[in-house]
Amino acid sequence: MAGGITGTIRAGASRLALGVATAAVLVVVAVIAVSALRSAGAGPGQAAAEPLPVETFTARYGDQTVMEARYPGLVSPWRASALGFESGGRIEAVEARIGDRVSAGAVLARLDTRTLEAQIAAARAETAAAEAQAGLARVTLERQQALVDRGHVSAQRLDESGASERAALARAASARASAEALAVRLELASLTAPFDGVVTARHLDEGAIAPPGAPVITLVEDGRLEMRVSIPAPEAGRLEAGRDYPAEFAGGRVDARLRAVTGVIEMEQRAVTAVFDLPSGQGATSGAVGRVLVRTTLDERGFWAPVTALAEGRRGLWSMYVLIADNGAFTIEPRPVEVIHTEGDTVYVRGAVNDGDTVMAAGVNRVAPGQRVRPEGGAS
Repeated sequence: MAGGITGTIRAGASRLALGVATAAVLVVVAVIAVSALRSAGAGPGQAAAEPLPVETFTARYGDQTVMEARYPGLVSPWRASALGFESGGRIEAVEARIGDRVSAGAVLARLDTRTLEAQIAAARAETAAAEAQAGLARVTLERQQALVDRGHVSAQRLDESGASERAALARAASARASAEALAVRLELASLTAPFDGVVTARHLDEGAIAPPGAPVITLVEDGRLEMRVSIPAPEAGRLEAGRDYPAEFAGGRVDARLRAVTGVIEMEQRAVTAVFDLPSGQGATSGAVGRVLVRTTLDERGFWAPVTALAEGRRGLWSMYVLIADNGAFTIEPRPVEVIHTEGDTVYVRGAVNDGDTVMAAGVNRVAPGQRVRPEGGAS
């Protein structure tokens, strides 16, 4: 019985091994057949892969180039003042509201001046009394002078009368000065606009007690704008005061006139500040951010290329793919380059690319060195 079972197992194993061998033979036959069919379908002169069409440009070197750099800056008004009363007091009226455009000399706010007016009246009365005393002292002096001439009084009495007159005149002058000072305080009790502008803040309202110098109204001169721009010192040294430079804003482009360059290098940014005057109402507004365009000449040999032509090379360097003629087609070869200047979507470079070489302009991330390519539209 045991011998029969063993024989059955051996027969099954033999059949399994035979089936596996047969399957392997069938797979080999199928692969050979497919390869034969592919070889039969391919023509005798057909290439294994078509050259990849690529965009190209021709490298044209120059000994120098014109660069256009953009430097950001913040637009601010020429003048902005937080206006307050020189002397404190109760605010009687605030005439201006936020957003009001006012002219120079317009009354913006007033203090309660009743106490001040009473002080002025008292000072004027004191002035009148002092002037009357000075007049009496003058008449007395004239009489004493006449008596001295006749020999009726001594020179001592004349000197005393002269001193009395001078003292009376001094008191009168002091009284007049006090009255004038109070008159000035009365004038300053009306807060007026020192220049044309727009009210941007109202800090106190009617009835509030304004401390001396506390802001009541903030006035901004919006008719004259300026922009302060940080520019590297070498570039700032080439700017010309009084010359117009284009400036870009969200609302468009305007001409910014250079007023001055400070010439002092800021330690944080290692740049100097240039101040440009801007025309109002032409896209530039206070608080906006703009960019001044500065064109300079770069005395370096190189050529311009699209930034899409750059491929990352070894050790963080850049390279470009140059097309090399190869039996009626082209292959690509990486050449190292140095980026001298970047401007928007273009770069100014120099390196192992020769003048007149045909260079790939885009798609460098989908090719490999030595790959067969063809320029779109044909190569020159």
